[in-house]
Amino acid sequence: MTSALPPLRPTLRSRSGVLLLAAGLLVAVSLAAAPALAQSEAAAGDDDSAAPAAAEPELLSLSLDDDSSAWALIVHADPVVKAVILILLVFSLVSWAIILERWVVIRRAWSQSEAFLVFFWKTDSLELAHKEVDSYPDSPVAEAFAAGYRELRKLHAAGAGAGPGASGTDNVGRALRRSASQSLTRLERWIPFLASCGSAAPFIGLFGTVWGILLAFQKIGTSGTTSIAEVGPFIAEALIATAVGLFAAIPAVLFFNYFATRLKVLAAEINHFSFDFLNLIERHQRGRDPGA
Repeated sequence: MTSALPPLRPTLRSRSGVLLLAAGLLVAVSLAAAPALAQSEAAAGDDDSAAPAAAEPELLSLSLDDDSSAWALIVHADPVVKAVILILLVFSLVSWAIILERWVVIRRAWSQSEAFLVFFWKTDSLELAHKEVDSYPDSPVAEAFAAGYRELRKLHAAGAGAGPGASGTDNVGRALRRSASQSLTRLERWIPFLASCGSAAPFIGLFGTVWGILLAFQKIGTSGTTSIAEVGPFIAEALIATAVGLFAAIPAVLFFNYFATRLKVLAAEINHFSFDFLNLIERHQRGRDPGA
């Protein structure tokens, strides 16, 4: 019997250290730009006192040419930042496709397994229960029962004494475990990608953040100014990359944990049914052979 997916354990300590480093760089850029910003504000105050009428058209033109929206920042971003954002958007689209598809598959497997268990324990005949297995095609519990019942029929067809016996029960148990393993493997398909996305997307976005801060420092070095107007766009592009990384990672982590929990519970239900089915076979065997 295979267990469900292992819980996601992101390296919070290393991730927080890198994020603190990025935050420190942002603070350094802000502190470096503060003196120049104060000087520019003082010069602007002198210009306003000298010619207040000339400042109004300039302010109006700046508001009309405002490119501070998120889409404008992405369009005018550095090619490396654009590549980072594109990769993160692809991660997000693939993650949501997996989330929707696995949601439907696991929910169908869960509901059909519950319905099969209700039907099975109301049925007095294993043969009748086996005939109705096809009515639950997506139930891993029904698949486990079908595998165990087929193995039981093979043992009886082979003429194994009065019943399956101890070795025959072991064969049935192996058939149940093999079927459960195959069912859980099929249900877990693509779910590990959500764990990979949840772990990697924040660091990919952080790479875009570090790259944007690097461009900001390069701009300071080449232009000789530390004005926020000069370095602000690069910092904004960096923050957009981080935001997109979190947008891709957070749903992936949440749904990975949700699916892992559901599959763990479903694996436990298959386990319980397998034990009950083996006990049923043993009781039936003892009833046929009271002297055993």
